[in-house]
Amino acid sequence: MGEIEAVRHKWWKNNGTKARQSTGPDRFEGRNAVASRLTGAIVRALLVAVVVATPSVLLSDISGDTRQMVALASLFAGLLVFVEYNAEYPSLIEFRDAPPFNRLRFVMLFATLFSLSLIERGRTDPTSLSEFVHAIGQLIGMSMDFPYSPVRLATLMLAVGASQDQVAALRDAAGVAYLTSLICLSVFVIMLKMGAWPLHGRAFNVWINLPTFDPSAGGDVIERLERDGRINIALGFLLPFVIPFVVSLGFSGLNPINITSPQTLIWAMALWSFLPASLFMRGIALGRIAEMIRDIRRARNTEEGRLAAA
Repeated sequence: MGEIEAVRHKWWKNNGTKARQSTGPDRFEGRNAVASRLTGAIVRALLVAVVVATPSVLLSDISGDTRQMVALASLFAGLLVFVEYNAEYPSLIEFRDAPPFNRLRFVMLFATLFSLSLIERGRTDPTSLSEFVHAIGQLIGMSMDFPYSPVRLATLMLAVGASQDQVAALRDAAGVAYLTSLICLSVFVIMLKMGAWPLHGRAFNVWINLPTFDPSAGGDVIERLERDGRINIALGFLLPFVIPFVVSLGFSGLNPINITSPQTLIWAMALWSFLPASLFMRGIALGRIAEMIRDIRRARNTEEGRLAAA
């Protein structure tokens, strides 16, 4: 019995120590991953809160009640982003682990809000930067103001009786917002053509990056991804044209005083350009993922055929 206990003690001394030594680095790496995820979630939440608060920070004639409402909205948006990015399993935000998809959308929204806020600030407190951005906005607005263009249709959302200054303000804002979305969309397409997304040296997890997509819902995954991609692209293309038509038809035009107030104009034009561009990007991304899955299947079938022939 004493020999058996001695052997057991010797085995535990050798193997137990090795087990503890082998699990130590794993636990350390796990703590590092949790800390990195927490830090990234905090940074992203702060950046989103700053973006939401950008118009109210740059504009000078903002009431105290409006600032409080914007602060509350910034807090809510930041909290939502923090919860999503700090969670181990995603629930709402797509392409969480496929940079720079969401980063590009973030830059697009921030650039739009910042540019429009500078233009509106320049009307009461002009600076050289605001005058420069306003001049660019006027040039873009007039160059994109042709029949049946999104910018021309956006100006038609105003009710009858709008002044020339109100139409020009809406036209300039729509031109800047639409051009910004087109630039970011072009950058994303160029990245796809260069092969810089979505792999970029890392594995692509469909479940992590598409939490709202259920691969077991029925039908072939590739066909469903391609169908959803085409639907998103169609919506992204049509929304800039459909929204002004629906507003003009359903509401008989918007009150020029309300729509051309700084905060309303900035957010209305930012969302008018951001939502279609986001849908366009999502549709292109879904098509790219479907293409990746098809290539993987083709390579796997080729390998299985080669092994069967051998």
